[in-house]
Amino acid sequence: MRVAFTTLGCRVNQYETEAMTEKFMKSGYDLVNFDECADVYVINTCTVTNMGDKKSRQMISRARRLNEEAVIVVAGCYSQIAPDKVAEIPGVDIVVGTRNKGEVAELVGKFLDKKSQIVEVADVLRNNIFEELNIEEYQDKTRAFLKIQDGCNRFCSYCLIPFARGAVCSKNPEKVMEEVHRLANHGFKEVILSGIHIACYGDDIGEGWNLVKLLEEIDKVDGIERVRIGSIDPQFFTEGIIERLSKLNKLCPHFHLSLQSGCDETLKRMNRKYTIKEYKDIVEGLRKSIADVSITTDIIVGFPGETEEEFNKTYEFLSEIKLSKMHIFKFSPRTGTKAEHMPNQVDGTIKDERSAKLIELNRQNEKEFMEKFIGVNFKVLYEQKFNGNDDLYEGYTPNYIKVISKSEVQIDEKILDTKIIEVKDEYIIGNIM
Repeated sequence: MRVAFTTLGCRVNQYETEAMTEKFMKSGYDLVNFDECADVYVINTCTVTNMGDKKSRQMISRARRLNEEAVIVVAGCYSQIAPDKVAEIPGVDIVVGTRNKGEVAELVGKFLDKKSQIVEVADVLRNNIFEELNIEEYQDKTRAFLKIQDGCNRFCSYCLIPFARGAVCSKNPEKVMEEVHRLANHGFKEVILSGIHIACYGDDIGEGWNLVKLLEEIDKVDGIERVRIGSIDPQFFTEGIIERLSKLNKLCPHFHLSLQSGCDETLKRMNRKYTIKEYKDIVEGLRKSIADVSITTDIIVGFPGETEEEFNKTYEFLSEIKLSKMHIFKFSPRTGTKAEHMPNQVDGTIKDERSAKLIELNRQNEKEFMEKFIGVNFKVLYEQKFNGNDDLYEGYTPNYIKVISKSEVQIDEKILDTKIIEVKDEYIIGNIM
């Protein structure tokens, strides 16, 4: 039996897909690419935007075309939010939400026995128990995602994730450390801690556990040379926390602080809990305390009620603060959110214009950030060959700049001293020392 996976969305989904993959392989399945003929297709979905839903449906259709007789499993956030709608899509055999992913291989066996559709979608709003999806055998040996937290309690006015992921829940710290040690024993150099709202890690555990304490414990693990954290709420970074983080040897100086808007009025309608002054103070605190720090963000343009004046405030703020990279999203209303029914929805053409302006600003800021490091030596973790070239390898600096370097010998999975010599559009050229 052959199984194929495709993953949409965040790092949490990527981690959960790898965990599901391992369970299938332990059950005797062979893993194939999603564009090959398989007996089982698993689509791990995202529902952050309407485009995520659309791509999920496209993947379902593609799987059915590849093999009309295959078992099609749809899991994840889209299934959690709209299980009935997903179940009605022609060809869908098993529907699983954001929990019960560890049972997917067993559910396929049940379906093959009964040949009747299975829908297993738990009520996540009433369940704050962390679902253990430990990985023992990893496909990649360079960077490993480690899910430490699930759920969100912020309820931003545009977002469905609290309804898809449920209440905040944390992975037991002892089990986190067990998995970190296992990763080190497998030869991994870098661990990426991921979650839906990782700034809340430990809130449901007590006993003094929080994200900083966890990072301090991981910092002591031999073998792991780098630790990254996923997208994190800006308000996590108090002066005291920044000071503690600055003392860690393995924490990478890259933080993704979702801003969403550079205008206080817009932020208030979004139900974001900080002001642009607070955000700026946090950025300045990180830059002051952590060398070469890279700060990236997400921006939504065309949020309901965003006037030209409000957009200009965002543009001016981003021009001033000069973040190293911005991901620009055009607002799309999600059914079931407060923003769906807000007045003064912004015209699509205006969203396109504003998005284009910010994309160009991002290009300028990103290039300026990378140019600061020309002539600087970094330790680069090389991951794989670049675009299939036999002598070009790609990797990342600690502050998450993509580097392309030439090497006549295989260097993937190695951390090497590299001098930055040239800036391209979205990466830099390095010279291995």
